[in-house]
Amino acid sequence: MSNEIFIEKKLIKNGSTEDAGNSLFPVFLKLENLRVVIIGGGNVALEKLHAVLQNSPGSSIKIIALTISDKIKEIASHHDNIKCYEKVYYSADLDESDIIIAAVNNNIISRLIWKDAKEKGKLINVADTPDLCDFYLSSVVKKGNLKIAISTNGKSPTIAKRLKEYLNDIIPDEIESVLQNMQVIRKNINGSFSEKVRQLNELTKVLVAKQTTLEQNRRPGFSWQVIVKWLLFAFFFMIIGHAIFSLIPLVKVTDGIKKIPQYIDVPSFLLMLFTGFFAQMVDGSLGLGYGTISTTFLLAMGVNPAIVSSRVHSARVFSSGVSGYSHHRFGNINKKLFKALAIPGVIGAIIGATLAFYGQKYSTWVRIPLSFYTIYLGYFIIKKAFKKKQYQNKIKKAGWLAGVGGLMDAFAGGGWGSLVTSTLISKRRSPRYVIGSVCLAEFFVVFASSITFFIFLKSIPFIDVAGLILGGVIAAPIAARLVGKIPYKTMFVAVGALVIFTSILTLWKSAANLIAIH
Repeated sequence: MSNEIFIEKKLIKNGSTEDAGNSLFPVFLKLENLRVVIIGGGNVALEKLHAVLQNSPGSSIKIIALTISDKIKEIASHHDNIKCYEKVYYSADLDESDIIIAAVNNNIISRLIWKDAKEKGKLINVADTPDLCDFYLSSVVKKGNLKIAISTNGKSPTIAKRLKEYLNDIIPDEIESVLQNMQVIRKNINGSFSEKVRQLNELTKVLVAKQTTLEQNRRPGFSWQVIVKWLLFAFFFMIIGHAIFSLIPLVKVTDGIKKIPQYIDVPSFLLMLFTGFFAQMVDGSLGLGYGTISTTFLLAMGVNPAIVSSRVHSARVFSSGVSGYSHHRFGNINKKLFKALAIPGVIGAIIGATLAFYGQKYSTWVRIPLSFYTIYLGYFIIKKAFKKKQYQNKIKKAGWLAGVGGLMDAFAGGGWGSLVTSTLISKRRSPRYVIGSVCLAEFFVVFASSITFFIFLKSIPFIDVAGLILGGVIAAPIAARLVGKIPYKTMFVAVGALVIFTSILTLWKSAANLIAIH
């Protein structure tokens, strides 16, 4: 007899689970067919109510408490299946119930409810008292028909919540389509049980193949990484070609090459290099700040405001391209969010660059209301960092947000990250995937605005911003790697503080410009 079998038999014989780890039996209930009673009307009861509704919104729920919070009453007003009773608890309240949840902040009353439940043969969960629980409410990851319940055997609800956040981020929303497709495939497979298993195995083994994704298998050869790479190459050779034919006479190629160093101011180049590195480290790891930091620096260097935006966007094509590529490589992209941002952002950038060329003198006026808005967002983000996490808000009209962000960014020389990243994170979206998706979308936005500037200005100041480009390219992969390492709370505080700082700086510069003009 093997040791494993011996240990298992010994555990069963003695009725001991001391060495068995988590002995909870996982099961999914059809709660719509059962009756739920929640005793309590405060925040804990609200949390339990949310958990039930998120998983089984059609369940019959009765809430009993001396005082029921306004938030619970508001939820009940929108659900006919929820009944609230502000009254003293009696054991008879448990008669017409199948599942009981005690959520009162009183140990004596909690034990009384538990005792009544046991006498009536009811299943009960007593909040924050594992010893009195017949079952636990697990952290749940839900993606359409896929549902994953996480249990730590009551040891650490915080760990369960963190695992929920992680799984919710890494499991794509497209998994629902996969499940639907697999259901159709399973129904259409013929043959014996063994043959069906063999065919399903052949169909699904590609899902776990190394470096293979559902998207790549559905559309062979299609990859955002490939698109970014070739657009970068195209833009790079366009600039090189323009520089060669405008700066170096074809009849004196050798002499022209020798004169290239004359166009480079070494101290200025090094300052640009540092600025590009710092700006991209901030932008790549926090999702905002490149445009604001670079624009502020160029203005401080005495660069004409009329060409600041075109220079910043020319440099950002390279840094944002490498950044987006790196974020994609490290798995920081939410494809659904990226697609919602990219196309509207590009359209907004083209419009913004066009407006910037014809009406740059009004860009200062645009920065002032944008600065006030982002200052508020910075405060809101920091406040969220120290607040208990609530249920995630859905992002509505992300396309309009991206369109306005792209327009503001191209027209005012910065604002894509400050506006888009800040707004998405303020909705309590995962910073890692917001930053990665926004950075990848940013490449297409700045590429579009740079091409538009090139069409209008007939040139791109490659040498002037070479330092910005090189510094940004060096920093991009480092920053993309860093974004997955920073704790969420630290990330929220850092983003909020940076938003407030850069917004105040932009506001101060804009006000100074207006005063100087008048």
